[in-house]
Amino acid sequence: MTRDRRHPRGRRVAATLVLATGLVLALDLSGAVDTAPVRGLAAAGLGPLERAVGPRDDEVSRLRAENTRLAARLADTEQRLAAAGRAQGMLDAPALRGLPVVAARVVGVGPSGPAGPERVTLDAGARDGVEVDRAVVTADGLVGRVVSVGPWTSDVLLLGGPEVVVGVRVGPRGVLGEASAAAPPGSPAPAPGTLALAPVAGGSVATGDTVTTLGSPGGRPFPAGLVVGTVTAVDDARGRLSAGGVVTPAVEPSSLDVVGVVLGPPRAQPRPSATAGG
Repeated sequence: MTRDRRHPRGRRVAATLVLATGLVLALDLSGAVDTAPVRGLAAAGLGPLERAVGPRDDEVSRLRAENTRLAARLADTEQRLAAAGRAQGMLDAPALRGLPVVAARVVGVGPSGPAGPERVTLDAGARDGVEVDRAVVTADGLVGRVVSVGPWTSDVLLLGGPEVVVGVRVGPRGVLGEASAAAPPGSPAPAPGTLALAPVAGGSVATGDTVTTLGSPGGRPFPAGLVVGTVTAVDDARGRLSAGGVVTPAVEPSSLDVVGVVLGPPRAQPRPSATAGG
């Protein structure tokens, strides 16, 4: 059998120092000899050995800093991949098919109302094609509308804010109405986080009906067919021409991240005419 002959001198030095340390300790405990000078010599001899055997403090600090940096890079990469997945899911939403959309991220939150934030700031602006009075959406539905634009950022007033009123269609019959944070006359105020639904006179709505945008001229601020939410309650119609309702929005404003700003230009060509009954 071949013996390991690497570093024999180092092993002998280490063994000698360990033996010396034990001897100094025994003498110190007995009190027979003043061991202060010996302790100094032992410390001088063991110091380099300790530094050679174990990592130095500066090396440990460097490794910890490197580990922290790598963990931060990993977290940033995971966030970017998740954001890219949400952006792709938004672009694949059927309601947005055919609409030009620029993806953006929420980078700022404005003052909050009873139901949460009423405004947010996006990291897309005029240089990205964003304009005032453009709809902001996610894969789930309508978020709000752009109210101010800078070169690289824009501010969005969220659905449920006091200044946002949306013309809507409700249910399979497409009943016309409006959805907003303000209750129509004679109806109770909607609970925080919900919208009041005011159908046109004679319109009938039911719990579970899907509420979508009616549409605006040139698609500003709201193109037709964007999901606003779902009817979750219907008011008593006594004393009024039609029953109002409560709409729970499709998008939760407190968890917004990746959104899309609809950039559709207004229609430039007239619609063709047709002869009825032809």
